[in-house]
Formats: sequence, structure tokens, C-alpha cells
Amino acid sequence: MSTPGYKFDRLELSGSLGDLGTLLPIAVGIILINGLNPLGLFFSIGLFYILSGAYFRVTVPVQPMKVIGAYAIAMALSPQEILASTALMAVILLVIGVTGIINIIGKYTPQPAIRGVQLATGSLLMSEGVSLILGDAKIQQIREAAEPYLVVSTLGPVPIGLIIGLCGSVLALFLMDNKKLPAGLLIIILGLLIGSFLGTHEGLGQLSPNIHLPKFMPFDFPGQVDFTFALFALVLPQLPMTVGNAVFAYTDLSREYFGVQSKRTTHKAACISMALANGLSFLLGGMPLCHGAGGLAAHYRFGARTAMSNIIIGSLFLVLAILLGNNILYVLFLIPMAILGVLLLFAGLQLALTILDIKQKRDMFVCLLILGITLASNLAAGFLAGIAVYYLLEKGKVSV
Repeated sequence: MSTPGYKFDRLELSGSLGDLGTLLPIAVGIILINGLNPLGLFFSIGLFYILSGAYFRVTVPVQPMKVIGAYAIAMALSPQEILASTALMAVILLVIGVTGIINIIGKYTPQPAIRGVQLATGSLLMSEGVSLILGDAKIQQIREAAEPYLVVSTLGPVPIGLIIGLCGSVLALFLMDNKKLPAGLLIIILGLLIGSFLGTHEGLGQLSPNIHLPKFMPFDFPGQVDFTFALFALVLPQLPMTVGNAVFAYTDLSREYFGVQSKRTTHKAACISMALANGLSFLLGGMPLCHGAGGLAAHYRFGARTAMSNIIIGSLFLVLAILLGNNILYVLFLIPMAILGVLLLFAGLQLALTILDIKQKRDMFVCLLILGITLASNLAAGFLAGIAVYYLLEKGKVSV
């Protein structure tokens, strides 16, 4: 259960940093590869963190939409194509939220399917975390280096990322429940120290703090071709994952963690919150944003218990964006990829453990089915298949 109101302490600070492993790799990739605006992107993220925390009054995650982000980076899509997807997601989420359609969908979404989404998402986070530690993640492949912003790549025959990842993981294991020395905070401090001493310091000499404000529509307005492409290639594959993970799995986990304090975290409110955030991100040249069960698990696992964690991380991004403008990336480069991997690994473990309340064989079957399909295909396909198989099992059409 959470403590009512806002609480500022080391745990909230630690928890506020817990989801950087999910956020930064896609954010950095979509800026470097697709050319989105760093100032507008991180300004919209910071504002979304602060406003969502202020409204929901509990810890609220802010994440990139992973299907859109991963595909956009892999295919080097244009800013207009990405922004078209952002605008379409904003409209769709607003419609299903305001009209209450999301509540109807939620009524027929069984609990085992939600647990399956949480298990599958947790497994994906763990896998991505290990990839970042080993140097195999997409952003590392694109940069052709496991640690592109460190001057040292190995210590003897051992990759430096593996050493950093192992040290960070050991630190996390020993300090995960330590309230005096919060694991998330110390892991980030470790990363910044490594980046300060062994980093390339790319662009740090260009830093000149000033007042920077994001531009309104920094890119040309997307055309009809951009919207058509975005709808079929980005939005339709993303939508089931957003509904499954960023609405149902997220609101379920929020109620589990915060109880009555999470009364504002409803399906409708989550949709409208994401719709407004994506409307803002579209106008400022940012990326598609959402909530997510994995992000909440990350914040919670590293100590976040109140909305203060949102205020902390949101203010950090806002201040850095306003003071440094597009040069904000050079500060973020100080955090080694392996450190982000450690955060992802333990966030995934926390989220996957939510299936411990599954008691029936039938329900566990649905969870594992969603996991298997997700690993072989994608979370959207796993979520839809899980719902279908649940009702077949419930009606006695098939048995396990």
C-alpha cells in the first residue's frame, strides 16, 4: 500500500529513476535515427510525468510506445510518419476513453489474460535488459558498439558492459530492499561515475545552459500518405498492446500496489491521460507515449510509493530540457547501456512475479500461452489469442 499524498525521501528519488532503462534506449534511438526533436521529446515526457502524477496521486509510469518506437528505429522512418502515428493514437485513445468503449472491452477481458500480459511484458523487459548488458540491443547494433559512449570497450578479454552489468546486478540484489541505500539511486550514481571517468564525454564541451523552450510543430505537418502508412504499419499493431499493457495490465497493477489510493487509475482515465499526452507530444515533435505495467513495476521495485516520484523525474527532465535544449542528449550519454540493462532486468522480474496469484491450471495455461506467442510474435497477438483461448476453455470447448 502507498502512503497518501507526496513523500520526498531517498526511496522516492530512487524509484523515480527506476524506469530509465525502458525510456532512454528508445528515446535516444528515435532521436538519433529518426531525427525527432530532443527538446520537444523530453519536455513532453517531463510534463506528462508531472501532470499524470498530480492527477492520479500515485506513482504513474511514462513510457514510449514500444511497437511504434522499435519499428520506427529499425526502419529509419521519417519524423512525419512517427508524428502521424502519435496523432492517430491520441485520437483513438481519446475516443475509446471518453465514450466508455474501453470499459466495455475491459468487462470482457479476463484476469488471466491481464496476468499473461504482465508475465510476457516482464519477460520482454528482462530479455531486453540482458541484451543491453551483453551489447546486443537494437540501439547498440545501430551504433555498432556495446558501449558507444565509453572509451573502454573491454577489460582484458571481458566486455566492459558485462562487467558493469554484473556489478550493477550484484548491487541491486544486495540493496533491493535497503531503505537507507536505495538500489535504483546507487545504480544510477554508479553509472554516472563510470560515464564521468570512462566516458567519451561526447558533446559535453558544447553545453551552455540557457533558457530553451520547445517549438510548436517543429516539423512539417504529416501528409495523407504519412497518416495512411502510420495507421496500418504502426497504429494497428500498437493498439492491442496499448490496451492490454498500458490500460488493463497497468491499472490492475496500480490497484494491487496502491489499493484505494489508486481510485483515479481507471481504464477511462488511463486512455484520456495517454490521449492528451500524445496530443502534446505531436505538437512538440516528440514520440508516442503511454503508461505501462512494466514501467510501474520498475518505479515500485526501486522504491517509488507516492506521486512525488513523478514530480522528481518529471522535473528533472523538464529542467534539463529547458536549460540544455537539444543538447540534453549529451548528459544522458553518461549513463552506460549496461546500467540501463540492470534497471530493465529487475523491473521485468518484479512484473513477471505478478502471476504468483494464479492458482488454476487453466488460468496458468492462458498466461503461458500469451508468453509463448509474445516471444515468437508480439504482445498484441499473444493478448488477443489469450482472450480467445480463455473463453474456449471457460465454455468447455477445449480442455487442458
